[in-house]
Amino acid sequence: MHDRAAPAEAPRRAFGIASLDATLGGGLARGRVHEVYAAESDDAASATGFTVGAAIGMVDPGRTVLWLRTLRAARLGGVAQANGWSELGGAPGHGLVGVVGDATALLRAAVDALRCTALGAVIVESWGTMRELDLTASRRLALATEQSGVPLLLLRHDASPVPSAAQTRWQVAAAPSQALPGHAPGRPTFDVTLLRQRSGPSGFDWRLEWDRDQRMFREAPLSGVVVPFSACGQVATGGNGSAFPDDRRAA
Repeated sequence: MHDRAAPAEAPRRAFGIASLDATLGGGLARGRVHEVYAAESDDAASATGFTVGAAIGMVDPGRTVLWLRTLRAARLGGVAQANGWSELGGAPGHGLVGVVGDATALLRAAVDALRCTALGAVIVESWGTMRELDLTASRRLALATEQSGVPLLLLRHDASPVPSAAQTRWQVAAAPSQALPGHAPGRPTFDVTLLRQRSGPSGFDWRLEWDRDQRMFREAPLSGVVVPFSACGQVATGGNGSAFPDDRRAA
């Protein structure tokens, strides 16, 4: 039995960091699945911040990022907040959260969402092993994103990497940031490892910071270490704050 034909080359969105873009063959591919794993349990907020930043950086103006979560993810990771979306540079009214009952509904909603070409990107957040996301389900997601061109970012907390149809697989940990002028808290900063890339090099590390004004990552300075501004921690909080603008949810 032969694998299905290789998909056509996908357009890419450059990070603007020469070594990273060269490793990725020009940038992060649209119309592909990209997995992001939190390095440790304490890195959940950083993995979320990196994933949301990557999604924001990939979308064209006027396009919406859809973030799909389960009820369990909302309990463990906190309620998605509009101020966190804004602090990461998200455009008002262009972030949408969908909360579903379980992993099966999550994967079904993801496939449906990826068929909507009006979306700019889809984030699917999961906690734990999530047995439902097996290789067959992963290939189904990959086919849906290839057909629509809408990129999918799988945000994985408290999970170990397993075989999948993802184009890239990342590991993210929190990193100290450099103070801004006046000793103000620095930008959100991440230690990022490219664990795997289909048909490409992997195993490389970068320290990146997120520039919310330019909506892009930059290589982080290595000196002047301070406690980073926790914008990535504000995206989801344990409080009962409002969700993204419009507070719309998918049942």
